Amino acid sequence: MREFEMTGRIGRDLRPDDVRIVAARELLLRGNVIINVIDPTKSFQPAFPNADYTCVIAKRSIDARDEVVYRYRIEVYDNRRESYHPYEIPEYKDVHEAEPAIIVGAGPAGIFAALKLLTLGRKPIILERGKDVHGRKFDMAKLSKDGVLNPDSNYCYGEGGAGAFSDGKLYTRSSKRGDIREVLYQLVKFGANPQILVDAHAHIGSDRLPKIVENIRQCIIEHGGEYHFGTKVTDISKKADGTITVKALDSQNLTKAGKPSTVKYYAKKVILAAGHSARDIYDMFASKGWSLEAKGFAMGVRVEHSQAAINGIRYHGQWRPGMPAAEYSFAKQVGGRGVYSFCMCPGGILVPSATDPETIVLNGMSNSSRSGRFANAGAVVQINPEDLPEEYQKYGALAGLEWQHSIEHKMWEYVQGKADNPMAAPAQRMKDFCNGVISADLPETSYKPGVVSAPLHKLLPEYIAGRLQVALKEVFYAGRRVRKVVAGHDEDAAYAASDSASFSGELKDEDTFVPETAVHEELNDENTFVLESAVPEELKDEDTFVPESAAVEDPEVEKNEVIEIEYDENNTEDALLVGVESRTSSPIRIPRNPKSYESDAMHGLYPAGEGAGYSGGIVSSAIDGINCAVAAVTDVMTEEAANTIEKSDKAVTDSAEIADELAAERESQDTEERQRRFDDRSDDRPRRRFDDRPRRFDDRSDDRPRRRFDDRRDDTFRRGRSSDERPPRSDRHSDEDLGD
Repeated sequence: MREFEMTGRIGRDLRPDDVRIVAARELLLRGNVIINVIDPTKSFQPAFPNADYTCVIAKRSIDARDEVVYRYRIEVYDNRRESYHPYEIPEYKDVHEAEPAIIVGAGPAGIFAALKLLTLGRKPIILERGKDVHGRKFDMAKLSKDGVLNPDSNYCYGEGGAGAFSDGKLYTRSSKRGDIREVLYQLVKFGANPQILVDAHAHIGSDRLPKIVENIRQCIIEHGGEYHFGTKVTDISKKADGTITVKALDSQNLTKAGKPSTVKYYAKKVILAAGHSARDIYDMFASKGWSLEAKGFAMGVRVEHSQAAINGIRYHGQWRPGMPAAEYSFAKQVGGRGVYSFCMCPGGILVPSATDPETIVLNGMSNSSRSGRFANAGAVVQINPEDLPEEYQKYGALAGLEWQHSIEHKMWEYVQGKADNPMAAPAQRMKDFCNGVISADLPETSYKPGVVSAPLHKLLPEYIAGRLQVALKEVFYAGRRVRKVVAGHDEDAAYAASDSASFSGELKDEDTFVPETAVHEELNDENTFVLESAVPEELKDEDTFVPESAAVEDPEVEKNEVIEIEYDENNTEDALLVGVESRTSSPIRIPRNPKSYESDAMHGLYPAGEGAGYSGGIVSSAIDGINCAVAAVTDVMTEEAANTIEKSDKAVTDSAEIADELAAERESQDTEERQRRFDDRSDDRPRRRFDDRPRRFDDRSDDRPRRRFDDRRDDTFRRGRSSDERPPRSDRHSDEDLGD
């Protein structure tokens, strides 16, 4: 397979003839060559039966270095040597009577694990503490309008998980974990725009995700799977026979006293995909003495701009209706820790994402069109376990969780009595935050509960506030530059330090912009961005920063500084910071075997997704769920095979013992029969004795011809030539043959 790049006009699909012309020129093909062009986003693919080559549109991004254009990566297959095989979704099987597997959580990891179980012939039983995707909308509306929080149904809990009501971003850098196509093609099957198959920076949108999630549920139920909403898991235990018991509170079936009823579910395999905010799951592990690990995470604020300002900056004044809403990203090193943008939502809004009473947490979301007036992104600081205040170290693995909760509660305390809605959030103009002064007034915001002017530079811990002040000054005001460090040809360096910064085209130089997509090819070359302190393996994807860089681990990688992007200070005058952005990822990891995916605490329990600390975002979580489902079924099949072999071995042993007994019995019978036949033999029975044998030699007649040695003819050879006719040996060669 070969590749080449070409450009196309914004707002128009790439025409097959354009691809054929560029392919013939780039690959130096003959004039009469026949080329098929495959566009994965189209349901119908016209093709020539005897084509010489097949060109496949693989990736699409936006390039605004000069004229704003789409940039395409085209894969080329020589049909004489290789064939292009379009991806096919595995078949879903009927599992009504199949072996069950329990899945805790209906987020991306949970529902894609369930879909994988269908293809493997196992019955998924999904337990979700929240409501279905439509039912949770009413609870989110109450939260935004009246500040009423339902701890089990909100922007984080419920069908679809936190990703269902964010931006629906699908770009990831976790391609080594599995085949990303298995996620993307299934999303398209259930209603996503086929453009996500080629967009390097794809997204779905919070307005379309609920219907897709509902279609997935219908598919799982039709094939025999089960959903149980309002079912909050409270305990996991194991029986002597290896069966795992999952105990839960069912809020949809109340007792006579009006309390949730207790239900139990049984299976030999359980996939734990509870999400990054399921604190009660961590508490359950801690109470049982099961192992937990503290891990790095990030915390900061949400930054909100006018989308028009971002469009003007990033498109250099070339933006026009029909172009995708522009994005931005940055990443810096301050005090030995990364400060970076996170989960950028063009044309989006700010939403309250608290899951516990008396806390304030913010997140961003945007619809598929990204046509809103505002743009928001997280601006967060990397936090390692050793960075936590000393007074929280006593909580052990839960220290990060406790510190996170204390900051969220501090934000809530500050706004009480200062706004009508208890979910109002503390806010500060970005320039005032950088200068350490309270804002006299606040610009308009998309955050529905409202904002209260607050000294975020004091409410946030100095560890976070100080680093944010330095980074934001340098990014948006002091020189308006973002320094990049590029790491040679180390493939791991392709994992950038923030989700919205895939650090491809838009950060390659000061004139490049890749709003919806990241130029795919550039993610693995010398222009890739990596912090000196980047992200752990499980978080190298769209939503997470990783605290350990490949460039540091490999001393042979040569680092270089390159020019970055610029921001117009006048267009960032009304930039607003709102606190707090604290749910970038879980501060806890549930340890598991890296090969079998099983929890260290229990055989048959598979921690998955963000809540387990092994992913960060929709695609990476879905892949992790798929991997756990495969591991669970593979283990079951191995056990079944072992039982079958054991039974087979026992059957063979039993058969051999029976055969030996029968053989011994037959031998005994034969011996007795032979003895009886010998004893019953009559005396007049004719017998053949030695003396009666005919002597052939003596009876031979004298006239029998015999050939003796003396009768041989001496004058013949085996070749039929007389010895007299045979020349002497010395005469058989010429003098030349004899040599010197």
